[in-house]
Amino acid sequence: MALSEASAPTPFDDGELYGILLGGFDYGLDFYVDLARRAGGPVLDVGCGTGRVMLPCLQAGVDIDGLDLFEPMLAQMRAPAARLGLSPRLYRADMSDFRLPRRYALVMIPFNAFTHNVTQESQIRCLECCREQLLPGGALVFDGAFPGLHWIGGQEGCRVLEGEKTDPRTGRTLRVFDTRSFDRVRQIQHSINEVESIGPDGTAELLHRSEFDTRWVYKDEMALLLRHTGYARWEIHGDFDGRALTQETDGMVVHAWAAS
Repeated sequence: MALSEASAPTPFDDGELYGILLGGFDYGLDFYVDLARRAGGPVLDVGCGTGRVMLPCLQAGVDIDGLDLFEPMLAQMRAPAARLGLSPRLYRADMSDFRLPRRYALVMIPFNAFTHNVTQESQIRCLECCREQLLPGGALVFDGAFPGLHWIGGQEGCRVLEGEKTDPRTGRTLRVFDTRSFDRVRQIQHSINEVESIGPDGTAELLHRSEFDTRWVYKDEMALLLRHTGYARWEIHGDFDGRALTQETDGMVVHAWAAS
């Protein structure tokens, strides 16, 4: 993932906790695993994190490499990979500044990770880096939520409960809170994440506090970025099922192809 403008710790600095909180989260999982299996060549998972998508791809026999900026995330992937008898090829690098030794039939950026490019310059560099790693005719595929009013018009400064998980290390409940603010001119969302561990008596202990920024992108803006960075053609869908993006409540799934 690209570096956020936030200077505080990020959610990606604690790979173990991140893995616990996202364990079992299947958003886009079947889509990306199926895409990787049908790629017809090597695959690169950009922003691979703790291996939520990459490990199932490896188990499915996909020739796949992973790239992530945060060493704690990569370290967290290696242990379950070893238990599964897998040896993932991992690279630590910024998604907007990398060059790898081989080229790929498919480069994918799952789970909204492209939004961590918080400047137009880093968006362009990321798309260029991905294109340069593609084989002739290869595809870049990534997802990101469309910035509809329900998202960017949300209330600011409110501490919202995002979810709960059981901590397998302690058996205690973990609660994740997010407090958001928006710079709607620069298209930036700033998030303050807090993870609390809840004791048997209901008392809360703060386990991890982090901050990060994301930048949203509109459909036509995305098409212009792809045109500017040299992709031969592209499609921008409203969800993983391939339907057209026509409503602001849709997702945004991008398919872009290098020249053959």
